[in-house]
Amino acid sequence: MRVEDFDFDLPEELIAQTPLLDRTSSKLLIADYPKGIYTHEKFSAILHELNEGDCLVLNDTKVLPARLMGVKAETGASIEVLLLTQIEGDHWETLVKPAKRVKIGTKVSFGDGLLSAVCTELKEHGGRVFRFEYTGVFFEVLDKLGEMPLPPYIHEKLENKERYQTVYAKEQGSAAAPTAGLHFTDTLLDDIRAKGVKIAFVTLHVGLGTFRPVSVDSIDDHEMHAEFYRVSKETADTINEVKASGGKIVAVGTTSTRTLETVATKFDGVIKEDSGWTSIFIYPGYEFKCIDGMITNFHLPKSTLVMLVSALTERDFILSAYKEAIEMRYRFFSFGDAMFIKGRNY
Repeated sequence: MRVEDFDFDLPEELIAQTPLLDRTSSKLLIADYPKGIYTHEKFSAILHELNEGDCLVLNDTKVLPARLMGVKAETGASIEVLLLTQIEGDHWETLVKPAKRVKIGTKVSFGDGLLSAVCTELKEHGGRVFRFEYTGVFFEVLDKLGEMPLPPYIHEKLENKERYQTVYAKEQGSAAAPTAGLHFTDTLLDDIRAKGVKIAFVTLHVGLGTFRPVSVDSIDDHEMHAEFYRVSKETADTINEVKASGGKIVAVGTTSTRTLETVATKFDGVIKEDSGWTSIFIYPGYEFKCIDGMITNFHLPKSTLVMLVSALTERDFILSAYKEAIEMRYRFFSFGDAMFIKGRNY
């Protein structure tokens, strides 16, 4: 398949620039593949779409305030550094702008010297490895100096950076939010539990792949960037019990989906306690081994995320849903509206 097969026209004004005041008030397009229909609700209606005995799987990664504005020690030139992955100790893989100004040995200072970094390695596509130097606790210093790493298509300033975190965010390490989870509140999650739906958590730290466009013509030629994941024994046991009893597994977001499918692929359809790095690339033709449905936002044209959601049903069904969403003025991307996809076996 070709990347062009996943293109569509998206009016720029539909790209949501700010989050809604009420997380659950966004629109929800329910794409029911077995019935071949689309219906439209508010996101809070997800409560009525989940049934007793089902399992909702959430990614509990926490976004770091990972965008740092600094100056090059030698010249005073402005340097922007985006933290991506902690490699070891105080060494981090980053994205740098402008990358051409940063060579091995370049020193960058942040916050009048509260934090400094030395480049130790060059990577592709503007990537750099830095060794950071500071006094105290790194994440406390980062919280003072860093900004939320909002995607490049969001141009408005985020007044409350907690709105780019899920209410259940726990494990620090992401360079971007698992945005499908932004629609949930503690109250909604409590109501879902009260209905008899199991809630389980996985961790996948969103990394460089989120910021890298597909630059090849054929899907087969695209390589995903590896991201760290973790699945606990408690989560594995919950999912296996639900599947054994005939309940549905609903993943919240493409990150939860990729985590579960990575582990299920590794262990022949069974979920086990596991951690590691995944570069799984899911696109049409992939046979899902764990999930039955997915809650997701609306994604960029020609992105790996559109390819992933198309795999759960089929390309034409998803692109038709996107066309309907555009006609009905749904809001797109990180702060946008949501879709609940019921897959082939739902």
